[in-house]
Amino acid sequence: MTPTFLEGKHALVTGASSGLGWQFALTLARAGAKVTIAARSTDKLEELAKEIESFDGRAFPVRMDVCDNLSIQEAVAAAETELGPVNILVNNSGVSALSPSESISEEDFDKVMDTNAKGAFFVAQAVAQSMIKHGHGGKIINIASVAANRVLRQNIAYCMSKAAVQHMTLALADEWGRYKIQVNGINPGYIVTGINRDYWESEPGKKLIQKLPGRRVGDPEHLDGVLLLLAGPGSDFMNGSMIEVDDGLTARGF
Repeated sequence: MTPTFLEGKHALVTGASSGLGWQFALTLARAGAKVTIAARSTDKLEELAKEIESFDGRAFPVRMDVCDNLSIQEAVAAAETELGPVNILVNNSGVSALSPSESISEEDFDKVMDTNAKGAFFVAQAVAQSMIKHGHGGKIINIASVAANRVLRQNIAYCMSKAAVQHMTLALADEWGRYKIQVNGINPGYIVTGINRDYWESEPGKKLIQKLPGRRVGDPEHLDGVLLLLAGPGSDFMNGSMIEVDDGLTARGF
């Protein structure tokens, strides 16, 4: 593949204001895609857009609250008005709420499920409706987690939501394959981001790292290869696949 093999494609990345979403947007833009970067707060999106424009990429920041279906619809419409039909969706928005299961609040539970599961579905639905209308197919990449298949203690809502995202990926692949829409997903392992960096440098974090198969945690860039595979022509015969990028964590079992 050439470095710009996504040239002419329009990618929409949700949760793009930080962490994995920020890296996903940069990676797709460097591969030649026009990128709509979406999040609830647009301040950081403007900064990301400038970084993409610094290497002659094209980025369109748009406000999207994935817990609000009207906001999703308006954001997708604005993105397509600005950059044309969406060819690639990276469905990345996500939150967590650490708590013992016996004491998690309904508010926290709903926030996680509404963002990670319900929100992910309605973003996928909005983009798929456009892909079906235009008749050219496309790529939907759902970002789940190793938590879809294994327990992360005191993170019940997150685990449930990511299991839902994984099953959603399979169900949508089955339904939308007839429209030439490939729906696949990534299950990242432990990845260092700005939000969790302090934890990995703490004593509990260091102890956890020593229990991992490779005695290390990943960086967002470790997901670049699988992202580009699923966004590009290399995945044209892949549909309903979930790919673990976790340095052996899932293979180790429970």
